[in-house]
Order: sequence, then structure tokens, then C-alpha cells
Amino acid sequence: MRQTSQISKLTSLRAGFAVLSIFALIGVSGLAIAADAAPAAPAAEAKPAAPGKTKVDPVVGETLYSNGDPTRGVVACITCHGPKGQSAIGTWPKLSAQHAAYTSRQLKSFKEGVRANAIMMGMAAALTDQDMQNISAYLAQQQPSQGMAQNKETIELGQSIYRGGIAAKGVPACAACHSPNGAGIPAQYPLLGGQWADYSNSQLMSFREGTRKNIQMNTIAAKLSDAEMKAVADYMAGLH
Repeated sequence: MRQTSQISKLTSLRAGFAVLSIFALIGVSGLAIAADAAPAAPAAEAKPAAPGKTKVDPVVGETLYSNGDPTRGVVACITCHGPKGQSAIGTWPKLSAQHAAYTSRQLKSFKEGVRANAIMMGMAAALTDQDMQNISAYLAQQQPSQGMAQNKETIELGQSIYRGGIAAKGVPACAACHSPNGAGIPAQYPLLGGQWADYSNSQLMSFREGTRKNIQMNTIAAKLSDAEMKAVADYMAGLH
């Protein structure tokens, strides 16, 4: 009887261990399934690199200025504005040493039709913003033009207007913005010293007539007579 009882106890213990083992296996299996079912953390998406700002290249600008680019319909600037921005006649402005920001802004204005000039609007149409910046950077590196006032009879009037304005007419001194020597202020006011008198005079007339738009210059030019425009334009030609 005692042996039978011991066998019964052993059998009960074995059954108990078997049940525990089954539950343990179920638990482990459940953990494994849960782990498999868990969604994997999404991999961080690589952000596209921000495009770097293209460097302005005066060397490329010189090539475009001197040779143009026939494949894109870009005409060489040198044809009218001369080697290194030194034009031969007053029909075309001298561009050498002009502030790069000013030149770029004018080219963009031509392309957008903001500044009306049939020839320059056609020339600028084929230029990209990068082309404009490259050409402008090249011209800014050139030596400024050395001009000379031609009319001795009006030089005093021109000097008076440029340096002191005309108080009675409410005309401010040109030197206030374009500097005493006509060098201008980079990115704000253009270089005027050494420019052809004929060109400067034609621009003053365009401002007065409103065919060239600039509120400040339209207002000033409207107060100047033909004689006063010619006098100050001739005086500026000799500034350097």
C-alpha cells in the first residue's frame, strides 16, 4: 500500500510539471509572437541636401561678356560696351567698375520689362540670373573710366548742381547719393563719375519724361531744365 501511494504521488508531481511546462511554453511563444507582430521603427528618411548657393564667377562672366554664347542666343556685350566695359561712344554707357549689384539689377529689369529699352530687353532675355551675376562681377573688377568735362562754359553750373543742388527748385545735391567723386554707393546708387555726358543726359531726360521708372529720380529730373541736365551731365563726366 505504501509503495502504491508513493507511485501515485510521483505521478501527480509529473503531471503538475507537465502542466507548468505547457503554460511556460505558451507564455514564451506568446512573447515571441508579440515581438514578431510589433511593427519595426521606421528608418529615418534621408533629407535631401539643401542646394548650395552657386558661386559668382567673374571668369565665366568675362567669357560671356566677350564672346556671348551662341548656343543659347547670348550676344557678346563687348560689341556695344567695348573691351572691359569701356564703350567707344556715348550711345552706349561705360560699364567698367560699376557696382555689381546695380548692374545685375538693371539687367534683370531689362529682362522683366521693368526698364524699357528694345535692344537691351532682347539682349537680357537670354540671360539667366547666374549669367547676370557673373557678368556684373567681371565688370565690377575692371578699372573705372577716366573721362573729362568738355564744356568750360557750364562747368560751374554743373558743379553747383552736383555738389549743392538747387535749393530754390527743391533739387538735392547729386553728391548726397552718388558721392562727391561720383563713385556712388554699392548696391544702392550707381557709379556716375567718368560716364559719357551724352548718356547721362539721355538718362536724366528719360527720368523726366517717365520712360525710365525710379520715383526718386523721376521727381528730381522733373525739376531740371535741359540746360541744367546738360551741365551736370558734363560735369559728372570729369569726376573720378
